[in-house]
Amino acid sequence: MSDFTRRLLSLIMWTVIVSPLMPCASAEGESTPGKQRPNGWQPHKVRQLAGKASNVRLPAKFQVVTESWNRVVAVPYIVNMPDKDRLLMLAGCDYPHRAFVLTSDDRGGTWTNPRPVRIGDDGKASIGLGTSLAYLGKGKLMFYETGSVGVGHPARWFSSDYGQTWGEPLSITRTSDEKPWSIWDPPLVDRDPTTGRITYLAETGYAQSGTSSQAYIRFSTNEGQSWSHSIKVPQWQGVNEVYLFRAGNGDLLAACRTDVPRRLKGKTLDHYEGLGISISRDDGRTWSAVKKLYDYGRHHPSLVLMPNQDIVMTYVVRLGYVDDPNGLPQFGIEAVVSHDHGVTWDFDHRYLLHVWSGKRKGKTYWWPSSQATSSTLMRDGAILTAFGTGYRIKPGKDSPQAPRDVGLIEWRLNTKPINTESTIRDAAFDSDLRNVFDPQGQNHASTGQSPLKP
Repeated sequence: MSDFTRRLLSLIMWTVIVSPLMPCASAEGESTPGKQRPNGWQPHKVRQLAGKASNVRLPAKFQVVTESWNRVVAVPYIVNMPDKDRLLMLAGCDYPHRAFVLTSDDRGGTWTNPRPVRIGDDGKASIGLGTSLAYLGKGKLMFYETGSVGVGHPARWFSSDYGQTWGEPLSITRTSDEKPWSIWDPPLVDRDPTTGRITYLAETGYAQSGTSSQAYIRFSTNEGQSWSHSIKVPQWQGVNEVYLFRAGNGDLLAACRTDVPRRLKGKTLDHYEGLGISISRDDGRTWSAVKKLYDYGRHHPSLVLMPNQDIVMTYVVRLGYVDDPNGLPQFGIEAVVSHDHGVTWDFDHRYLLHVWSGKRKGKTYWWPSSQATSSTLMRDGAILTAFGTGYRIKPGKDSPQAPRDVGLIEWRLNTKPINTESTIRDAAFDSDLRNVFDPQGQNHASTGQSPLKP
């Protein structure tokens, strides 16, 4: 069984719990597709770290988009379609996971109920888990179907009417060395800065050999209808999922999910994988070595470019938070900013978007963890961040098909001056100071707990 298949199978094992910041579960059953639900925004606070000083608390809005669905929902992707003034979300519903879409015409306040991307002859959703959602402009969208167990085959799907209908799929070609092409992150949609015309798409994929990954890149000049031969990037040995991004200075960034560190030999859960950055200054032909940001426990990045060319990266936290006061694991969604086009990142002043306790110990402690972030910048400077989470399973219940959910936060960066603390930025990527944090306290690595607990 390939690593990518194992990851798909592991999605069914995510269960969810009540977060202190989430509303109670609705008693409603599955609602009627196509109808709007009442506005779900709730007041929320995003915390920004400030070194030894107190956290900065920033007003935000939060909701569980899937609160009334009462079903498994996983791996959300969100895109902004400004020419339609509409948001579209792709998510995997039920098990086996099937691709569903929903839209919002009021900046994410309310959403249509989910509808299958396609319905089969049996009247049921017929497309497997969807990933890599991208908006190409003028109503054109594309996503990759992973071929979830029991549903569909790996394929690429396109829409030319803002996601209302989807045409016939295109098969996914293998790597240039004939290995399966596994995709997770959206392609880079590169445009001519003068005309806005798409010049090319760049897509990453990866192949697995044992416990080691190798990531590739390839290009399309016809909006994804066909692709160049893939390039095995030497610097991406030990890298799997790669999020591509164009920085304000023209460099290409690759936010890389890195394999489990060798020093953690025997750890097979993918939560032990880390996060790093590789940079290209020649439009993706050559790349720098991966500079690790976190050694383990943080990945699934999503990046947005601010008007001042700062880069905001959201990601999941699956390992590295110390246990809560009751000895239970904690998980979260964070964001970190680069002020120099991705060369360095301001870890000392990063943002805690959402944190929750797992309410579970033992071998299944990781079930309530976070999975996926997807962020988009709105016209007024607000950032919308969607992420996989959960809040409804009762502690001790071992059903892998318990409801899971999609959280959504509307938040903004702090615009007020803050201190120049750089202690964590200057720490080694594999140090406790960089990787261990108590979200209920002020200091990193202050408890003396193992960075790999539980």
